[in-house]
Parts: sequence; structure tokens; C-alpha cells
Amino acid sequence: MKKQSTIRWAALSLILLFSLTVHAQSLKDYFSNEGTNALYLGIDFTLNKVIDDANANVADIRDRQYNGLNDLVVNEPKKYDLKEAFHRSSDVDHDLGIMNDRNVKSNADAIKSTSTSDFHRLKDADIQSLVNGIDFKGKKGLGILMVSEAMGKGEKAIAMWVAFVDMSTKKVLLTDRIEGKIGMGFGFRNYWATGIKNVLDQIKKSKYKEWKAKAGA
Repeated sequence: MKKQSTIRWAALSLILLFSLTVHAQSLKDYFSNEGTNALYLGIDFTLNKVIDDANANVADIRDRQYNGLNDLVVNEPKKYDLKEAFHRSSDVDHDLGIMNDRNVKSNADAIKSTSTSDFHRLKDADIQSLVNGIDFKGKKGLGILMVSEAMGKGEKAIAMWVAFVDMSTKKVLLTDRIEGKIGMGFGFRNYWATGIKNVLDQIKKSKYKEWKAKAGA
């Protein structure tokens, strides 16, 4: 019995090791080959806080503005260039349906905040917890999603997490927090969109290189 138990544990260990290796390879392959694509899933705003904006219309933000920002990124590829940001040799495939469905179900009462500490409240574990609750609708392979942590009027920035996810296992393979400074923009959507563009610019200029090194590519 003891021998059988030892064999069983050894087999389980090998399976776990193989699983971790496959995850590592998929991320390494992505950063090693600019022709390898991943599915861009859009921005999840379900944890987002709008800080120190007394005039924020939370119902409109949840029902219209969040997904308006998602649509803007993919509908204006020359300005919000995912292909260049993620150093791909071809256009980045996208599917916003999962994130958009989640965003309109956000708790509107929890959106507005008057606490500056909400700008720095999330950790890596929170991103994994969020991903655990996402229904990827049977999608497999590597997915890229952004999680908006906060929109800070005082900070004049949007705080976002970029996450590379194995959609079949819901494992977050790599995540990083980026603050995007706000520029000029009229209205809620256009104002905060400048921060998203700044995040994509940072990915293109420096973050992608850092992530590539972490992936061992």
C-alpha cells in the first residue's frame, strides 16, 4: 500500500510539473514569436473605483461609459494600437463580449469613492480571484485582459492591471499594474481614454520588454 501511495504521489507530481511547464511554454512562446497571437478580451471594470468625482453619474458609467471605452479601443486601432503595443506582426484578435457582459452587471453603488487609498488597493491575488470568476465560454489558449482598478481625479491617472491568462485553466500567467496619466479629453469616455492610451504606450515602449524578460523569451 505504501509503495502504491508513493507511486501515485509521484505521478501526480509529474502531472503538476507538466502542467506548469505547458503554462510557462505558452507564455514564452508568445513573447518569443511576434506571429503568435493571443485573444484580447478588453477591460474589466467590475472592480473599478471613480475617485473624487462628485458629479459622476454611476448608472451611466456602468450602463454606457465602461463598454464605450472598450469599444473605443478596438474601433480606433490607429490611436489605440494593440498590434504595436504588444509587438505583434499581425492584427490582434479581440472579443469584448465577456468583459462587456460583466461590466454592465457591476454594482453601480460601489463605483464612486472619496478615498484616495482606493487607487492602490488591489494585489496580484485580487486579479487571480477576479479571473477565477470569469466564464470564458469555452475559449482556450492565451487571453489578454485589462482590469481597471481606479480612475483618480486627484491623481489625474487611471490605474490598470494587464493580465495574461490561460483561458482553459483560468490561471494568470503574468500580471502587472500600470498607471496611465490623463491628458485632454471632453466627457467621461474621452477623458479617461487618454489614460488607456498612455497605458498602451507604456506597454509598447518599456513594459513589453520587461514582460518578455520575465517569460524567459
